[in-house]
Amino acid sequence: MKRILLAAAALLMSTLVFGQGRFGADSAECVKYLSFYMQYEKQDNLNDAAPNWRKAIKYCPPTASQNMLIDGMKIMRKEIMEFKNNPIRKKELVDTLMMLHQMRIDNYPDYAVVAANNKAADMMKYAEPGTEMDLYTALGEAMDIAKEKTSVAVAVRYVNTAIQLYKSGRLMDQDVFDAFDKSIAVLEMIKAVKPSKMVDGAITDVESLFASSGVASCDNLVAVFQPRYDATPEDKELLTNIARLFHSSGCTDTDLFRNAMEGLYKLEPTSNTAHLLFQLYSSLPDGGDKAVSYMKEAIALDTANAEQNAEYYYQLASYLFSKLDRRPDAVAAAKQAASISQTWAGKAYYLIGTIWSITKCNTDDPIASRAHYWVATDYMVKARNADASLAEDANKQIATYSQYYPAQGEAFMYDIVDGDSYEVSCNGLRETTTVRTQK
Repeated sequence: MKRILLAAAALLMSTLVFGQGRFGADSAECVKYLSFYMQYEKQDNLNDAAPNWRKAIKYCPPTASQNMLIDGMKIMRKEIMEFKNNPIRKKELVDTLMMLHQMRIDNYPDYAVVAANNKAADMMKYAEPGTEMDLYTALGEAMDIAKEKTSVAVAVRYVNTAIQLYKSGRLMDQDVFDAFDKSIAVLEMIKAVKPSKMVDGAITDVESLFASSGVASCDNLVAVFQPRYDATPEDKELLTNIARLFHSSGCTDTDLFRNAMEGLYKLEPTSNTAHLLFQLYSSLPDGGDKAVSYMKEAIALDTANAEQNAEYYYQLASYLFSKLDRRPDAVAAAKQAASISQTWAGKAYYLIGTIWSITKCNTDDPIASRAHYWVATDYMVKARNADASLAEDANKQIATYSQYYPAQGEAFMYDIVDGDSYEVSCNGLRETTTVRTQK
């Protein structure tokens, strides 16, 4: 073996005539130990290769051999595992490993992208508590070098590490914002070159991390996503992410969230999306017509779900009454709710009774002007019969309405008596009810 090693060294030394500078000032020692360690390395004997490699890296400049750096990384990784329970020694080995990666980045530009990604991968693998800032820096540098060839795992970990440093007080909120922006920009570059589910998933992960970081105020989210939305307003993946992140961050009152939801609805109309748009527009002072339109579409898009549609009709009725004062429309919607679901019938009847109770009839006829209380009573009776939990409240309302019934004698003067059928027409509302008087 010794003879073989010496022969190999002699062969390697003969090249010095042509490349003395490549092997540095101690070229003879450099070449000798390069040869020695390489022979062991070819046999996968890293234990014996290690001491000779350490001599080689001592005497040789980084430009002597790229393989010297790569092989050194193999040796370091092996020894890191051997010394995993010795934190001091392990740190020394990890530092050496990072140094070798940096040497390769600095001296072999054609391989800088691969080297940067490998350095980031090893940093992520061997990172220990207390080294987060080093990891953050290394990941950022890897992204700067690799750009569209960055590993997606690096982009995700970069943001995650920035958030950890922010929470421990070592980075400012603007640093996290910048890290997010940088990571997304790199992932978008990767996606432009080679779209994949992996990169889409990475973008989603980064956005989720940022949204839950405590840094993502509504203003920050708008600042990040508005330019992307403006550039690609029909990108379903982007619209979905905006909708999810803004919803989870409590930023649903922003124009961007509403625009994203409308964009999603145009691309893929669903009952749930239409209902959410109803909720969004119903919260706006001037959103009435759109809110009603979206609720009607929510109902139409899922006719098979009777219970849900009954709830939607009830919500629509409540909105039409309480926010828009469109009482005939509100009564019609409430009747729809009652007709398709026993569960919602009681609430719907109670709402109709309430609407009738406050609807004043503009007439000089003392009977007709109070007839709306009869209709209100009819619906309160229906409400308590349909839903026992409403009985107490319904009875209280009936007791109040009965105070406004005409006296029996007064009704008689108008040729009506208890139990007669009576048609009430009042401000767009029309019902047939039963005469009731105070005894």
